[in-house]
Amino acid sequence: MLIKLDDLSNPATHSLLAYHITDLQSKTPSESCYVLDLTALQHPSISVYSAWEGDELLGCGALKELSPTTGEIKSMRTATAHLRRGVGRAIVQHIISEAKGRGYVSLQLETGTSEGFRRAREFYGGLGFVGCEVFGGEVDLV
Repeated sequence: MLIKLDDLSNPATHSLLAYHITDLQSKTPSESCYVLDLTALQHPSISVYSAWEGDELLGCGALKELSPTTGEIKSMRTATAHLRRGVGRAIVQHIISEAKGRGYVSLQLETGTSEGFRRAREFYGGLGFVGCEVFGGEVDLV
């Protein structure tokens, strides 16, 4: 598995991110859905990483700089055909390593609180993430 900085020019990446957006919007009320579209992911404060096996896209994730010491994980998605193969874990570990290399002292992420996001919360909890208050100007609707 090769994880690399993605320039967002590959149609496979576009397709996976389009699926990601559609899936999250179907699970989350629009007023509390903070998923980034392709244009937003091209902002200079965001680095997108993708995992590949040859020419096949396995998954992607992004690191957004919130401040010089704080980052946020965004747009994590494993391609359906590669679920439960360690792709997501590898991408998150890559992002954690990149965050440490940038000197971040805090790395955050947002995931839903409904039952549909239980596996995501368990996944991130298994990687050492802990629950926190709402951040980044988002509104807690729960």
